[in-house]
Amino acid sequence: MSVGILVVSHSAAVAQGTVDIARQMAGDVQLVAAGGTDEGGIGTSFEAITAGIEQLAGTDGVVVLCDLGSAYLTTDTALDFLDDDLRARVHVSDAPVVEGTVAAAVAAQTGGDVDAVLAAAASASGTTVGTDAGADDAATGLPGGTPPVSDAGAADGTNATATVELVNASGLHARPAAEFVKTAAKHDASVRVNGVDAKSLLAIMALALPKGATVTIEASGPDARHAVDALADLVRSGFGE
Repeated sequence: MSVGILVVSHSAAVAQGTVDIARQMAGDVQLVAAGGTDEGGIGTSFEAITAGIEQLAGTDGVVVLCDLGSAYLTTDTALDFLDDDLRARVHVSDAPVVEGTVAAAVAAQTGGDVDAVLAAAASASGTTVGTDAGADDAATGLPGGTPPVSDAGAADGTNATATVELVNASGLHARPAAEFVKTAAKHDASVRVNGVDAKSLLAIMALALPKGATVTIEASGPDARHAVDALADLVRSGFGE
């Protein structure tokens, strides 16, 4: 399964810069930038978006990320002119363009299908699809709306925690971080690792944890114990490296 990624921005520099960042972490993924107008100004180009999609037509699926509302409108117009087969393989994400592209690219690099790549992009901001992050943040006071974990309730299985050591040589870099996010996302629980949202790829990568670092995993929710155990096992395994 190969997934290509198209970055649509009003700025050519933003689109190309986003692609350049993602390539540092996902060198095998096909990424295309479609930024600015045909005259080199600020705006979006129907022709550039169409050409970008066609450039990625050889992949099994294409994920498009856009920066602003009118970029989505131009993309939608371009989709209307594609043949049915290619149109069916193009998926537009509403994730933040930079964070979403990086997360999507890492997921594609690790062999994720279109659904996995879209899910990774959606998780980049620390929220899940359909979640009102603002309301959650107000209720918890924490980034991404993840509730705090305490010892209270641990006996009934709603909360769980574990502390493990990173054993892989490169620490919690892009690929292991992506595996961590994918595993956390499988469980019905709010999960944090060293204080940040375990379902946010960029938050985990920002920790910059090296080999030998201590990883504290905390979870709350119906599947908290299973989530913590699975993530602890993943860390102990060295992420297969």
